[in-house]
Amino acid sequence: MSVKLFMLLIKASMRSRMQYKFNFLFSTAMASCVHISEFLMVALVMMRFGNIKGWTLYEVCYLYGVIMISKAIYRTLASDVHHLEKYLVSGDLDALLIRPVPVLLALMTQNSRVLFAEIGQGLILLAIAMKALMSTGQIGWSAVPLTVLMIGSGAVILFAIGLATAASGFWLTRIEYLQNMTEDATHTAARYPLSLYPKWLQGALLVLVPVGFVNYIPALYVLRHQGGAWMLLGTIAVSCAALWLAMRFWKTGLSRYQSTGS
Repeated sequence: MSVKLFMLLIKASMRSRMQYKFNFLFSTAMASCVHISEFLMVALVMMRFGNIKGWTLYEVCYLYGVIMISKAIYRTLASDVHHLEKYLVSGDLDALLIRPVPVLLALMTQNSRVLFAEIGQGLILLAIAMKALMSTGQIGWSAVPLTVLMIGSGAVILFAIGLATAASGFWLTRIEYLQNMTEDATHTAARYPLSLYPKWLQGALLVLVPVGFVNYIPALYVLRHQGGAWMLLGTIAVSCAALWLAMRFWKTGLSRYQSTGS
């Protein structure tokens, strides 16, 4: 029932946003330009200097595509979780509290829109990378369902990180800078192999903010056949644990929320 209600609210929110078609098309085009330019800068550097610590351009392209799609799914299905601060500051969260649906469900379905640019570019990057890696025999067709599994678990992990960060707003209220660290900065870092970073940063991206499990850890098995299948099982376990902890943190924070009318 909750899933059906969630999908109905998502569709209603998307229909309302599609009323402004020019704004939708323009924002999609701008997002495409930004992401294309970001990846082209990385590609040009790697084409000039070759492999970086043993990672090829196509392997980095694969990592980039996986986290781009995972993030796009998270932001499509739970857009305003990332924007909880404005609800806390303006008091608009009060309106969600009186709705006959769970607060988180109501928040997740506000201002929903499908991120076509990010999903499309991620799929293109994955197609290019996997075709090249298959042609050299590095991976086989079994990598396709494993990649789908990676994207799904990755979206759950990114949602959990976003939800936990948002929930901290019940105590801090202003969380923009914290989100810059836990979401924006870590997402950018995880586009590249974690082996490029110092040990302390690798640990932070695997333990404190586990974005390394979105693409890097499972990719070690899918692309390089390292560590065995436990790499994927561990990734699924991390996604489940992260989601459970984030939900608990959210419920604790929501119970402490002071309405603007109180």
